[in-house]
Amino acid sequence: MKISNFNLQPEILENEITKLIPLQEEHFEALFDAASDPLIWEQNPVKDRYQREGFKAFFEIIITKNPFLILDKQTNEIMGTTSFYDYNSEKSNIAIGYTFIKRKYWGGPYNKSNKKLLIDYAFQYVDSVIFHVGAENFRSQKAVLKLGAEKINDVVFQIKGVDVPYYEYELVNSK
Repeated sequence: MKISNFNLQPEILENEITKLIPLQEEHFEALFDAASDPLIWEQNPVKDRYQREGFKAFFEIIITKNPFLILDKQTNEIMGTTSFYDYNSEKSNIAIGYTFIKRKYWGGPYNKSNKKLLIDYAFQYVDSVIFHVGAENFRSQKAVLKLGAEKINDVVFQIKGVDVPYYEYELVNSK
């Protein structure tokens, strides 16, 4: 039986590697600094997010999506951001996304660590977690598959008036 009262933005989620805290407006500059590497966005459908105007548009979206600032637990350095969104109580699922992490943290335990915090928390309330990944974002597709998610759908999102193909993945709670 699932716990009721799903708080989509708890005050803090942490483990030995990462710490997630609610993203606030005042984090903009520090998060933009973390995002200002064009290679972070090269496979993302919106490639200009390393520039101030592109990132500002992204920030204005994520600030409405129950976002978290991802911190390195050991140093408190900002690693990036991630969010819960599209909670559906009838289907007992929630999406996790709008995630990026600095290249310094690629290839290690960091992405899995912050996703595990969100997934473990969400599975107290829902039966599955959804991920939407750009069709050309091969790094993120591999990362989602490593979590155990399976591709369930091809979807199209409108971004800046343009239809952009995405894949939808689902991770089902096996407990």
